[in-house]
Amino acid sequence: MMVRRLSSRVLLIGLVIAAAMILAVVIAPKAMTSAQGSSTDWQTIANSRGLTEADLRAAVMTYTPSGTIDEYVMFASGGHSGQMFVIGMPSMRLIRTIAVFTPEPWQGYGFGAGEEVLAGGDINGRQVRWADTHHPALSETNGEYDGQWVFINDKANGRVAVIDLRDFETKQIVNNPLFLNDHGGTFVTPNTDYIIEGGQYAQPLGSTFAPLSDYESAYRGMITFWKFDREAGRIDMSQSFAIELPPYWQDLCDAGKLVSDGWVFCNSINTELATGGIESGNPPFEAGVSRNTTDFMHIINLNAAVEVYKSGATVEIAGMQVIPLETAIENNLLYFTPEPRSPHGVDIAPGGDFIVVSGKLDPHVTVYSFQKIMDAIAAGTTETDQYGVPILPYESVLEAQVEVGLGPLHTQFGPDGYAYTSLFLDSAVARWSIGAEGYRPQDGWSLISKIPVQYNVGHIAAAEGDTVSPDGNYLVSLNKWSVDRFLNTGPLLPQNFQLIDISQEGDQMQLLYDMPITAGEPHYAQIIRADKLHAWEVYPEVGWNPLTQSVDPNAVAQGTEGVTRDGNNVTVRMTAVRSHFTPEHVEIQAGDHVTWTITNVERARDATHGFSIPLYSINLSIEPGESITFEFDATEPGVFSWYCTEFCSALHLEMMGYLTIQPQ
Repeated sequence: MMVRRLSSRVLLIGLVIAAAMILAVVIAPKAMTSAQGSSTDWQTIANSRGLTEADLRAAVMTYTPSGTIDEYVMFASGGHSGQMFVIGMPSMRLIRTIAVFTPEPWQGYGFGAGEEVLAGGDINGRQVRWADTHHPALSETNGEYDGQWVFINDKANGRVAVIDLRDFETKQIVNNPLFLNDHGGTFVTPNTDYIIEGGQYAQPLGSTFAPLSDYESAYRGMITFWKFDREAGRIDMSQSFAIELPPYWQDLCDAGKLVSDGWVFCNSINTELATGGIESGNPPFEAGVSRNTTDFMHIINLNAAVEVYKSGATVEIAGMQVIPLETAIENNLLYFTPEPRSPHGVDIAPGGDFIVVSGKLDPHVTVYSFQKIMDAIAAGTTETDQYGVPILPYESVLEAQVEVGLGPLHTQFGPDGYAYTSLFLDSAVARWSIGAEGYRPQDGWSLISKIPVQYNVGHIAAAEGDTVSPDGNYLVSLNKWSVDRFLNTGPLLPQNFQLIDISQEGDQMQLLYDMPITAGEPHYAQIIRADKLHAWEVYPEVGWNPLTQSVDPNAVAQGTEGVTRDGNNVTVRMTAVRSHFTPEHVEIQAGDHVTWTITNVERARDATHGFSIPLYSINLSIEPGESITFEFDATEPGVFSWYCTEFCSALHLEMMGYLTIQPQ
């Protein structure tokens, strides 16, 4: 980690920049026609637009010629869209929106296909078709992103989704029966054995009722460990469990790695046990939950918790196996240590040896030593909180504090011993040095520099910046406000992703690019090297079912199309290929129940076909090789034209057919 890993890419960029400067400033390049129609040169263009040398460098750093693939891919939460965004870096081009918790018509998700996945997130029999996606988590092998899966939580409704990166489609949504809110998710263990989901606002477990006057006794916190079955590509709910926690508000979590593998760290707020109620003369929540000078970092022995779960020392609540708080304490699964009040980040250094906590109301990042934590546990402690959880002395586990600025939130890491922390109140990102052996002992624990961002940054994401071997090079600041960054389109403003070059040491960080995000509020992101992703170009075989990731037994082969009837049950078997559907006429009667299968028999890349039936809310995207089955009741008689909703050929408009529904 001490050795600066200057890639050939960085060196090449440097050469390109030098060449560009020479051509632009010294040689005076060939004349070209400007947008205004006049003949000018590059230097004149730069001068007329007020571009500096730094601007030109930023342009070269982010420019990605047509047909060139980005070096990195960022998976960003889609916030209140309920989706996930896939963004290329350094171009900052939006490559795809992954439909997750919310129906998405272009992809046909929730409009004839995907309903069974969405239904997995229904709560108590109620359809829930909105979400607040927060924390994407790429699957890991040995603490490195492996490019196979990505997970994300729905903070608002306490749900977790599984996305297969072979086709970038959601395969599973699970609803946590214990809790409604889960800000502390999703985070994965170093080999993706478990997906971590921490609850946020305390409530009675199982979403039962208890009055707020019983808050201390009846309300609880929670952390869930979802068992992930890699072979099946699904969360195994039968092997998942939770740990009951005191009714503090558990916030963010992170899994230990390398030396700290097998441990989980979560921060918390509201150790005051405040319940608000300004209408009754009580302190408002923002004051009530910030009175204590410290809150508690939760230290959880996951390996030991798994053994307790397997021993059967659990209780069942709403169908979930839960380790009671008393059992967790008795089996040494849970410890606390003080942390700066109102923390909003707990992040593990690449070596797994340090835990960094940011307290929103403290200008420092506080760094804990994992080894000191182990020593403190071994030494024992007599101090507990009011629920009996052992408290490790702050002084015995503290490694360092670094004053970084106002409103520190989240930390990411580089390959060179630097750490980066977002500063919400300062609207800046701080670069600081990890002053321990293996990082940057020559600089000590010290602030190196800051770079302003626009504005009010929350999370940040560095290239592979929360793995055991960060890449560095780029960092993205996920800003809550944009204010004056973009063309005014009314009172509702986009949020702003800003790309920052962190490839140079010391105080040489540079803002490269502003990217407006028109879905609020994107919360967190992870950045993976593009060469780790191996998505299919077309589905492996004709007749592929994306949900099972295998050939569908109901897939339709050319020559087997047709319409059959069994009483009021009608089966339609159809193929799609440029530029027709077969059959082109489907004649049924009002009152029929229709089961319709369409197989796209194309093998050409990007030869996607769409299919829609107006009024019946059917709108499908059928990728090359894919087979889709949907059902509906023919309640509305009439004549309905369907057509291919993807412009697939010159005869796109002619790729259509008629569904006729005869009145009874």
